Amino acid sequence: MLTRLSLRVRIFLFFCLMAVGALAVSSVALWVSYLRVADPALASAFILAEILMGFGFIALIIAVWLLFDDNVAKPIERLSAQLRARAHAGVSTDMDMQAARYLGDLAPAAAGLAEQLSGKTMNVAQAVAAETAHLAAEKQRLTALLTEIPVAMVLASPTHKIVLYDGQAAGVLAQIAHPRLNASLFEYLQSMPLQAAYEKLSKSGLEVDCTLTSIDGTQTYTARMKPLGDAPGYLLIFDDSAANIAPEAARPLVYDFDLMNSAVTGAFESLALRDLCFVVFDTETTGLLPHKDEIVQIGAVRVVNGRIIQGERLDILVDPGIPIPSASTKVHKISDHMVQGAPDIASAGRTLHQFARDAVIVAHNAPFDMAFLRRHAKRMAVDWDHPILDTVLLSAVLFGASDKHTLDALCDRLEITIPQDLRHTALGDAVVTAQALVKMLPMLHARGMTTFGAVIEATRQHGRLLEDLN
Repeated sequence: MLTRLSLRVRIFLFFCLMAVGALAVSSVALWVSYLRVADPALASAFILAEILMGFGFIALIIAVWLLFDDNVAKPIERLSAQLRARAHAGVSTDMDMQAARYLGDLAPAAAGLAEQLSGKTMNVAQAVAAETAHLAAEKQRLTALLTEIPVAMVLASPTHKIVLYDGQAAGVLAQIAHPRLNASLFEYLQSMPLQAAYEKLSKSGLEVDCTLTSIDGTQTYTARMKPLGDAPGYLLIFDDSAANIAPEAARPLVYDFDLMNSAVTGAFESLALRDLCFVVFDTETTGLLPHKDEIVQIGAVRVVNGRIIQGERLDILVDPGIPIPSASTKVHKISDHMVQGAPDIASAGRTLHQFARDAVIVAHNAPFDMAFLRRHAKRMAVDWDHPILDTVLLSAVLFGASDKHTLDALCDRLEITIPQDLRHTALGDAVVTAQALVKMLPMLHARGMTTFGAVIEATRQHGRLLEDLN
């Protein structure tokens, strides 16, 4: 039980035990002394002595505990967080030796270890960079080859989850909903024709022609379903005339082949962090009062398999329906003129809701942003029942509740640069929050928090910082 508590809490309980022990010992000593004197007239004097001794012991122990907490417990917590950031998040800034000056040889030893770790990490990073450059070149060649093929392609897993799509397929899917890796094709296309074609493909092992209909019944597509040989899943190719594809259009690829064998089932609490999809979002508003102010911008990005998917993001201006105060415009640079003709919160909220389907919603100070969305849930005709992670609470779990947990402070600790022109824009803040999340996920795993439920349980120990929305 005690091992689940933080170091500072355990030290606090230790000093509480010392206080109880000191009071018990002094009480027993005075009681024995009073019995030996056997003079009832001295009872009040012994009681007064015990009260004075009790207050003295408690005051002394509190003073020692505060000194110990500030000079030993907090520095140890901070030192361990810095080491973990270097080991698992690629941070390479100098250790804060001043904060750990009372820890004797522990701080220099930790700094030496961190320096050696940074050297090894640099060598690994160089090797990874070289391999990444090679893969990027391969991807460029693949993209160039695909450009010569005037079709839109979607690679799907055996469970009909999207594993890869190109730029033209993104245009096809976007006619229905925002394209997303690991989303089910059944969110875009009616299931019966798709399943019938896949059953025929599975039995024959040959290419199958099929006619598919959008989920809302407004679009019809002529497509071909091709097998992948011995690999699971299939390739879905849309006919160019049906999809209105321009052959000369660019074909950026969005893919994650690890999703091909993904078969994640069960409650969110039991799922491993590495198996979850995250949608990291932020809002800009007319003010700081969720019960009366309105959203003017929504930005969101998706994180799949621990990486930010560059092609999957939202950047929506929202018409708040009320004037935007000049003080707010100075912060986020959004004026009344910019939001004229923009979608209202009902439309923008539904877009974000679809974008975050089957994903964990992540935000920095999530109760603030979620309060705006939940207030308009009826207008959007959606339920905001997604599981939620708050990067403020994740920061408290990893770096200790006593540290600052603003977005700027978190980015400083994780060596994330916030471009000045993107700060206080919804998409800019969402991107840097996503970068922080990506760096914190392996740190959480190293702490033994490998499932979503374990992380939520850890964040609830810091519930006093923010409201728990799960």
